[in-house]
Amino acid sequence: VCTQQELLPCKSLPETPLFQLLGLSIATLSTVAHYGLRFTLISNVSLDSNAYKVIHHSAFYFGICLSMTLILAALLSSAATVRESQCLTAMGFFCFALAFCGLIPAACWRYTHSTEVEDSMMDVYDFVYEEVRRNTSSFRRHELTAIHEAFLCCGKHSPFGDTTDVENTTCPPNQVHNEGQDCLREIQDFLKKHMDSVFSLLGIAIGFTVYGMFLTSFLWFSIHFSSNLYWKGKYTLR
Repeated sequence: VCTQQELLPCKSLPETPLFQLLGLSIATLSTVAHYGLRFTLISNVSLDSNAYKVIHHSAFYFGICLSMTLILAALLSSAATVRESQCLTAMGFFCFALAFCGLIPAACWRYTHSTEVEDSMMDVYDFVYEEVRRNTSSFRRHELTAIHEAFLCCGKHSPFGDTTDVENTTCPPNQVHNEGQDCLREIQDFLKKHMDSVFSLLGIAIGFTVYGMFLTSFLWFSIHFSSNLYWKGKYTLR
């Protein structure tokens, strides 16, 4: 925001701290999703044929790039306000437009592929569970135990209510399978909450990028068509 000295008109810009905070929020969420224990466990276990590993890495790099773009746009807009530079204003608008062009496909993908992440993550668990049930690998048993401890769940729900040897050897002692702590359900509920947060943050980011494009374009035209020489050098940031 700028203030005009000597009662001269003032041009407004996007609130720089808000865009920086939004960029940091996106970067934090991306980092938590990439390096979080639950996400990392599933990513390390998943096979190359499973889509989860690709989604896991792509989401992280997209989030980091998006956060850097928003922060850069805010810094350029601030510099453009102080220096009254059309070039910096145009660069700020370009960064906002670039972020917008990335956010729209991301939001559309989340809407059209609403269950793809959940399905791929549950497929990983199903694979590890069946490998352990067939006793084909002792290493898979350690992986399944780690998943049970991370998600605080125990095996898969059985219509007969029995507990197999897999649950007896891989579940935490305080987890009882008969209480309905089905790992597939736990994974689905956990991801649903996380993806809802992601979708909400995408919506907020889209709104702010539109806001940023509108105000940077307004500033550019104000500088370009301004004929009052007394405006020059009268813009300061609060």
